Amino acid sequence: MQIVLASGSPRRQSLLELLRPEFTCITPDVDESRNEGETPRNYVSRLAIMKASAVDAQGALVLGADTTVTINNNVLGKPEDYEDATHMLSLLSGQSHQVMTGVAARCGDAIESFVVTTTVTFVQLSKRDIASYLDTAEPWDKAGAYAIQGRGGVFVQQIQGSYSSVVGLPLAETKALIDKFCGAQR
Repeated sequence: MQIVLASGSPRRQSLLELLRPEFTCITPDVDESRNEGETPRNYVSRLAIMKASAVDAQGALVLGADTTVTINNNVLGKPEDYEDATHMLSLLSGQSHQVMTGVAARCGDAIESFVVTTTVTFVQLSKRDIASYLDTAEPWDKAGAYAIQGRGGVFVQQIQGSYSSVVGLPLAETKALIDKFCGAQR
């Protein structure tokens, strides 16, 4: 069965290649605004479902995903500017936070989704640590203003859960979902 990844994220593409080397990418056009009163878990789940539903791919399995960083029930999306990124990294400094990734798979009218939550603990960051990191290109298109798979990984003291989910696609759970729709054979 053909697989379509409803995402433009190069990180998700690299991770999906580990599961299925051949797939198509289509970036869906969805409003990623959070609804008033929406929990972070419901938010990423809804966006994953919306992304999978927004791509028209007859006979294919469409995968949608969304990742967000939360601390004290506050959602930290992609930073808008230097000040916003500084604020996010200051909030995460020396604290534990949750990274939630929602994944949805749709084939025809059938759709299933899940959310994986991983707890990440940062070391204490100095103003210099934050400024040096923000001088790189890395944090600007990442939820929470950091990339665990890059230079931002040096800030991580501990992780409890799925590393690949923090990067953008929980591999074990996504494989199980693909296998459920497509069967265990490639």
